[in-house]
Amino acid sequence: MKKILNIIKFLIIIFLLIIIFLLISRLVEPKYATKLIEGSFISEYYKEEKNHEVIFIGDCEMYSNFSPMEIYEKEGITSFVRGTPQQLIWQSYYILKETLNYEIPKIVVLSVNCMKYDKPVSEAYNRLTIDRMKWSKQKVDIIKASKTEEESFLSYVFPILRYHSRWEELTNEDFEYLLKNKNNTFNGYMMKKEIKPVKNLPTKRALTNYQFGDICYEYLDKITELCKKNNIELILTKAPSIYPYWYEEYDKQLQEYAEKNNVEYINLLNYVEEIGIDYTQDTYDSGMHLNLYGAKKLSAFFAEFLKNNYSLIDFRKNNDVNKIYEKKLLIYHNAENN
Repeated sequence: MKKILNIIKFLIIIFLLIIIFLLISRLVEPKYATKLIEGSFISEYYKEEKNHEVIFIGDCEMYSNFSPMEIYEKEGITSFVRGTPQQLIWQSYYILKETLNYEIPKIVVLSVNCMKYDKPVSEAYNRLTIDRMKWSKQKVDIIKASKTEEESFLSYVFPILRYHSRWEELTNEDFEYLLKNKNNTFNGYMMKKEIKPVKNLPTKRALTNYQFGDICYEYLDKITELCKKNNIELILTKAPSIYPYWYEEYDKQLQEYAEKNNVEYINLLNYVEEIGIDYTQDTYDSGMHLNLYGAKKLSAFFAEFLKNNYSLIDFRKNNDVNKIYEKKLLIYHNAENN
């Protein structure tokens, strides 16, 4: 009996040590609550009702420009943006695979801006995408595919190995959000109301090579195959941002890919006048991304495009779903007006 009690005590001590270790690890991790809020975007999806007919996946050209709240209000289409900063094509693939563990949307909209990058950019961007992902096979795969030569896999498994030096940088935010996360988006859309107009058009500088990398095509093929396997319509999209410059050579490659693989490609730079974008009012950073006023215009245009070209449900006629979105829209419009 005494031996059993000793074993129980030992197990309790081990359990408490694990809890303490996890709490300390969580304490020193960045909280992405009020600073570097982009690091919180990936996790907001997990708390959502999984009833999205459209999933947007990609980089800042997704979460800055497409507002699911506007899309729902205009056409009753449910959607969510699974966007993160500088999201690379292989990251988009694994995020899509993870999403399909939760739901099968009718449409996936993929930002093609990622096709310009065929190698990891930096650990900082990796962390904003990966840190808040739930553990799954996809998270393991995305770490292996994304980590730079200086990074270790274990630093993602045990964040304290990476962030132990933050002890001296802890603030009230670290304690306030120790056991909770802060929502910073509206179904993945980051609202920005600042106005910083375009003053100069970007210079069209000649490049030595316009060809997208082999690894980019490899993962674009994987995304295309994954969508076809699950009967999902894939839409490749270039947002109407004017900086950095989007070359005709890029456009041609994607047009050819779309025709060959029977997927949609829409370069929204070609529809700026139809959308009604005014680059003196509709951008918050001189043309790299749209602000709220530009996103409202783009989202209304895209909602109509979806309605006219795909068989989607108007969930405004579904009382259960509409009640959820009425609450979301109330919060969204309060943020818009304050």
